[in-house]
Amino acid sequence: MKRLPCPYDLPVWVQYALSNGHGPVLTIGQRLCPTRNLSCFPFEIKVRIRAGLPASLTAIMIESTFILLKGIGESTERRLWHNGVQNWLTFLACRSLYGISAERKSTYDVDIASAIRHLEDRQSRFFARRLKPRDHWRLYDAFKSRTVYLDLETTGGTPDHGEVTVVGLYGNGRMTSLVRGESLTEERLNQELSRYDLLVSFFGSVFDLPFLRAKYPGLVLDQPHIDLCFAARRLGLRGGLKHIETLAGIERQSEVRGLDGWDAVRLWHAWRAGDARALDVLLRYNESDTRNLEPLAERIYSQLAERHGPAPALTPFSEGDSPGWTRTAL
Repeated sequence: MKRLPCPYDLPVWVQYALSNGHGPVLTIGQRLCPTRNLSCFPFEIKVRIRAGLPASLTAIMIESTFILLKGIGESTERRLWHNGVQNWLTFLACRSLYGISAERKSTYDVDIASAIRHLEDRQSRFFARRLKPRDHWRLYDAFKSRTVYLDLETTGGTPDHGEVTVVGLYGNGRMTSLVRGESLTEERLNQELSRYDLLVSFFGSVFDLPFLRAKYPGLVLDQPHIDLCFAARRLGLRGGLKHIETLAGIERQSEVRGLDGWDAVRLWHAWRAGDARALDVLLRYNESDTRNLEPLAERIYSQLAERHGPAPALTPFSEGDSPGWTRTAL
């Protein structure tokens, strides 16, 4: 018997076994409520979902995500939400769904059962392989406690001519600053990054991660990655990190307020020339860049979920129906 992280803060469990040699059996339930069994082809997956879930409670965003299923895009996902299928549990509870064949429905049931199992096991990389990078933001709430915020400084220029000077990593309230020539090595980077299941940066998919991969070929960066620069653009927010921080009401320490990436290059060279204080300012600047990604991610995730997540169903179930059960089609 395995425990699921219940999206409704109610007792929920998943049990896998073999059923007549046809495949896995999935049981999802809530105590003290009536049950209903569904059988699916080609695998006989018997799904027992017990009712009584308050309509006002919603699952985290990834549990409302259907675009990870092959053949389902955003328009189909929105139709499912609109018709009351707002999370994985209600999908499994429906015997049939409008526009989805019985064979495909049973295949999707298997895929969703797999997604539930991987979410329970905190396997974020499973979802990274099944979601487009632009949709990795949907994982934020589920993996927030295992998220690292990353920002780096360089000597300027491209990876062919420049070097990484500082890598800032912030996770679980702990700031780690790795400095070139001291603590910054490929081995140390791998050691630090392996602690986390989700990576958050600003413009990192264009600058930070390609730069790191070029300078450290053995670096493992296989976590799902939320690039807040492009996530913000989906909300109509454009500009650099400092500009968007200001729009979001996020402040910096006075000592580093007004500094930018070119100042970071200047500070590095000043330190190398003998200015001991320059490195301290550089590290404070990088720490502000890195730490501020967390409140910015919170704000962007909340707005994306509100704008692109499931709204309350516009076609409610008829009076007396349990959520997603007694209707054979939506």
